Amino acid sequence: MARQRTARQGTAPEGTGREGSAGAVRAGTRNPLVIVALALAVCAAGAAGWGGWLRYEATHDDAAAFARTRDDALAAGEQAVQNMNTLDHRSLEKGLDSWEQSTTGDLHRQLVDGRDAFAEQIAEAKTVSTAEVLSGAVTELDERAGRAGVMVALRVTVTAPKGEPAVKESRLLGSLTRTAGGWKLSALGQAPVGGTGG
Repeated sequence: MARQRTARQGTAPEGTGREGSAGAVRAGTRNPLVIVALALAVCAAGAAGWGGWLRYEATHDDAAAFARTRDDALAAGEQAVQNMNTLDHRSLEKGLDSWEQSTTGDLHRQLVDGRDAFAEQIAEAKTVSTAEVLSGAVTELDERAGRAGVMVALRVTVTAPKGEPAVKESRLLGSLTRTAGGWKLSALGQAPVGGTGG
């Protein structure tokens, strides 16, 4: 019996049965070319995944930066339009300074050139104008050129020495220019009736 078992064990490696096939497969996976090919495939998949992530992250960052710029322009535009519709004859110089600080370009020059005449009119009328922003929206934004447009809905209350306060709601279109001091109004006008916006 012992001799028969020894003979079977000795002949098994030379057979073409399952054990022989498994051994061949195991030997094949030790082939250096197969190992290198697998390693390269794993590296390529990892590089592709990393590249995709970097592209996604860059796109996400660009979108977030654009949203921040839009929000900054809107906040500055709303504040500037509110400033331009707020003026108290009791603190006239402060109010007119605020107008000039909120503007740039041709609009700024017009305010500077007409400041004295306008101050005289307001001092004589003794009016107090206050503005409340109801809503606002960015209508256009060109980050590269540093230009933006806003539409702002306002409620303006004008109080004179006599009579009841006059309240008026209106929508204004403003053009903004980015300066070293931030976004400033370069133009301001009444929005056309039936125009789109908030």
